[in-house]
Amino acid sequence: MEKGVSLEGVSLEGASSKQYLYHDPCHTPMKTYQPTLVAEKLMGQKVPLSDRCCGEAGTLGTSRPDIANQVRFRKHEELTKGIQSLTGKTRAENGEVKLLTSCPACQQGLAKYADETGLMTDYIVVELARHRLGEGWQQRFLEQVKAGGIERVLL
Repeated sequence: MEKGVSLEGVSLEGASSKQYLYHDPCHTPMKTYQPTLVAEKLMGQKVPLSDRCCGEAGTLGTSRPDIANQVRFRKHEELTKGIQSLTGKTRAENGEVKLLTSCPACQQGLAKYADETGLMTDYIVVELARHRLGEGWQQRFLEQVKAGGIERVLL
């Protein structure tokens, strides 16, 4: 998007029957574009923002668990509201809604909501790779690297 290049060939263009929510990290890596717009272009569908901090940032959870728990409570409410707006239910079922993010700490924190909300969380690029390259793409990639080195994979 920064270079004005088309996302054709990268985006899913409606290929997924799954619906998505996007969690924008408090320290978002997407500074130039609105993150939900990027998510929508990549996923080929509307991707609503799931607002609020996940409570995982830095050492908050260990240094101030009292505050982190309150933050998590508010995030849980926001996730439930997002699921409800997409499905009419308070809990996602059978992977019908997935939560995407672009931060490893947030992914770890958001995974803690899976039991209560039914939401699985993943990086947006991993979700794209799974749809583009199929299940097991990570294992195949690692096997290629082991067999011929990273240079061959990148070329």
